[in-house]
Order: sequence, then C-alpha cells, then structure tokens
Amino acid sequence: MRNENFIVREPLLDPKQVVIGYDLTWQETDDDADVQTKEYDLLVLLSFVADKLSDEKTGWLLGNKLLFLEASPALLKSEALKRMPAASIVLTLKHSDLADPDTLAAVNTLRAEGYGISLRDAELAGAALPADISHLEVRFSAGNFAAQARHYAALKKSSLRMVGRPVSNWQDYDACALLGLDAFIGKLHLTPRPGKRATGLNPAQKHIVQIMNLVAKNENLQKIEEIFKHDPGLSYELLRFINSAAFGLKTEVQSLRAALALLGYEALFQWLSLLLATASSSGYSPVLMETAIVRGRFSELLGKKYLPKGESENLFVAGIFSLLDRLLGVSMEEVLANIKLSDQVAAALLTRSGPYGPYVALAEACELNSPLIGPLASSLKISPAEVNLAHLSALAWAQNLGVKAV
Repeated sequence: MRNENFIVREPLLDPKQVVIGYDLTWQETDDDADVQTKEYDLLVLLSFVADKLSDEKTGWLLGNKLLFLEASPALLKSEALKRMPAASIVLTLKHSDLADPDTLAAVNTLRAEGYGISLRDAELAGAALPADISHLEVRFSAGNFAAQARHYAALKKSSLRMVGRPVSNWQDYDACALLGLDAFIGKLHLTPRPGKRATGLNPAQKHIVQIMNLVAKNENLQKIEEIFKHDPGLSYELLRFINSAAFGLKTEVQSLRAALALLGYEALFQWLSLLLATASSSGYSPVLMETAIVRGRFSELLGKKYLPKGESENLFVAGIFSLLDRLLGVSMEEVLANIKLSDQVAAALLTRSGPYGPYVALAEACELNSPLIGPLASSLKISPAEVNLAHLSALAWAQNLGVKAV
C-alpha cells in the first residue's frame, strides 16, 4: 500500500433509509498516475479489505452488508476476490471496459459465481446495456425528471438494480426513490432527515441518562439495579447484551446484579452511551445512528494504542456522542447540560479539542473524505495502515452489536 493512502467510505442506502452496504475507496487519487499504478492501488485496496474483513472462523465480518469496490479489467481474476463472499461484493467497472471481449468473459464468470457488477458512465439513451451486470450507476438531475422517469421505468422491468450517485440531500433522495431507484450513495450520513421530528430526550432516553449520571458518580450498584428493575425494556436489553456473542461469555447470565457486576462502571457507561444513541426517536435517519456507532468505535480504536485503557473507552463516548445533537435535534450544549461528562470529553464534543478531540476529528474526516485526514493522522503519529485497520474494524464491530433501539 502506498503510505499516503487512507480508506474513505460512503454508505449505501435503500429506499427505507436503511444502510445496506458501503462504497470504499482510497481518499487520494493521483489523476496523473499511469494505468499500472492505478490498477496496483485498486489491487492493494481489494487485498486489504479481503484480509481484514474475512475471518477463517467467523466468515464475512460485515454480516449482510454489501461492499462496493472500484475495479479494473485486470483485477477481475484477482485471488483476493476469492477470499470474499461473492454475494457481498459488487465490483464497479466503467461501461467502456466491457468493450473488450476478454473483460466481458471475465464478468460473465464472476456473475455466474454470484459476484455483483456495477456499471458506471453508461449512456442510458444509447445502445443496449450488457446483460451480465447486476447494478447500474445513474446520476440524478432534478432538471430532467421526466426523461429520467421514462428511462428508469424501462430499466425497472429488468432485474437490474439502479444505484443513484451522488445523492447529496434528502430532497434528491426522495426524488430518486420516487423514480424507482434501488439504492443511493451520497453525503446523507451526517444530515438529519428533515420534517417533523422529536427534539430533546424522549422518556426512554431520559431514563438512560438518569442511570448514566449515577454510573458517572460511581453510585452503589444496588441502587443502579433498582432503577433497571423499574424498566423491563432496559433490563431486557442489558441481559441480552451481556449474553450476546459480542460479549463472549461461556455461560448465560440471568440476573441484573451479575450483569452489572460483570460489566463494571466503565463498560456500563459505554454501553449506556451506545443505547442512548439508538433509543428510538421519530424523524431521524437510521444512517445517522449507524454513523454515530461506527464513529464511536473508530475513535476508540484509534486511541487504544496511544492512550490508557480508561481514556480510550472515553473516546468511544466522545465519538458516539459527537452526533447526539443531530440525533436528538438539540444543541451540543443542551446535551452536555443533561449528561455528566468529563471536561475532556466535553472539549472533544464542542470544539474537537483536548486529548480526545483530534481522534474524533480523524474518524469524522474519514466519513467526509476530508483533506484533513493525513494531517490529523500525522499529528497523532498514527500511520495510514493503523487508520485503515481501525476503520474496517469499526465497521465490522458495528454489525455485531447486541443492541437494538429501545
């Protein structure tokens, strides 16, 4: 891997706003690089993803998520492809690539094996599209709605799935959904869904905050247990989490007291932070919630090697809470007025400063494809390989949580 390369991601949404996958690319591309260099970079990304997201024991670490990866004709026979589940991988090619008979034959072979092929830069009004592709990348234009509607209506009669890109705002998202597109890639993961939505803490969140503030003060576990007993839903979530595969216990825990004792104050606060972000509120996009979870874990992993254990766990809270204002529809100052957090975590949330702020900013930069990724990583003395590993690990971790909205 070239030392300056960082992985950036964009989520892939379906018409119900659910995250069904990710598009992964390198942050920096050298437009002057020759074809061989570009193909090498794509191969390195493919191999890195295959190494880090495929496990011999547990299999594909992204669960049922799709992964879109740019490819070139030379990569279609890559050994790295065979190390990833065909049903989870969609390779993006340019329409012009399929003019070559050998490339078309390789595409046919991959499709027979179950891999997806997405086509970019195709002329919808031109010649017929190749039969052996699974996805078609289309570009939405608000000024040409009627013509697009005609083209897409014809395509909907086939098994081809249409992917809108880029879809940069929720108004365009709604228009694309109306046109019948199947999936959407764009900068929607940091934007709350407009419309009527609750603001502030709902009853479930207020209960969670009450417990968090007791945990922050190291209150007696018996008192914390009593509050759990008055909330059957929260008690169920705690026992479900402690007995989930993510926690890894060999015997089932059946009492609240045992679950609280096993977690301890720090892990309990971290779990409650996660639960607070996923506690149901009307009107926000699920992609925003998932982004908060990934950012929390990403921030934590970035600092794990460089900060003491307790402090790296604080990074999880800082990361996941950094989107809590958008999730709740309130200011960050109001968030901090409700929840007792350390001054260092507060500084990270308000200004990305203090010991935790730069780690959260780095995780955020990877979501935005920001030019600040390199300088932030350099200032923290974290290598691109470490950033990329933390990034993919956070994505995998978010798929295997024992937490659901309450």
